[in-house]
Amino acid sequence: MIELWYAPTPNGWKITIMLEECGLPYRLRTMSLRGDQHSDAYARICPTGKMPAIVDETPNDGGAPRTLFETGAILLYLAEKSGQFMPQSGAGRDSVLSWLMWQVSALGPMLGQNGHFLLYAPEPVPYAQRRFREEAQRLYGVLDRQLARTGAYIAGPDYSIADIACFPWVMTHKAQRFTLDDYPQVKRWYANLRARPALQRGLAIGREQKLLGGETQRKVHGE
Repeated sequence: MIELWYAPTPNGWKITIMLEECGLPYRLRTMSLRGDQHSDAYARICPTGKMPAIVDETPNDGGAPRTLFETGAILLYLAEKSGQFMPQSGAGRDSVLSWLMWQVSALGPMLGQNGHFLLYAPEPVPYAQRRFREEAQRLYGVLDRQLARTGAYIAGPDYSIADIACFPWVMTHKAQRFTLDDYPQVKRWYANLRARPALQRGLAIGREQKLLGGETQRKVHGE
């Protein structure tokens, strides 16, 4: 059983989508980001105070429970545990790893900063708004050109953890005042992924649960 510490954000959705796609059993521990991420209990799971994190109580090697944080590490671990959405070797694996690292180092952070200064900053900061919007536009262009080369999926012919990592951040495009009409290959890819039943289940996880400050609730999936 995998225990997932979770809140419904793009980074949280990466992991619920992956777990639903893999069909792995998991237990959900919902978090309020009004403080749960800084609790002593969570610090024992994730010393960086960032969400999400997992504890795999039944690792494949039969050893002690495994704790992982950072979404790139979690996605890679779950892909290797399940044997899905990640080539085992060769150029295909290299491509998936490269695009996964691109998401966690570039697409996610830059869209996060763009969204922060656009939607949440207490007062406008024109330089920051311009800087991060231009970088977000550049990254959308990178993704659009890559999908023009590869077709259905980001890293090659098969659906992978690179797609799972990128999708929840692209899902924020309307709130961030982008239109996918400007990026036709991304628009096609987005619609294709959005129709996947497992992805839809991953996005729906936790919506039926009211997140209360300091409270943790549990729900079991896959059993």
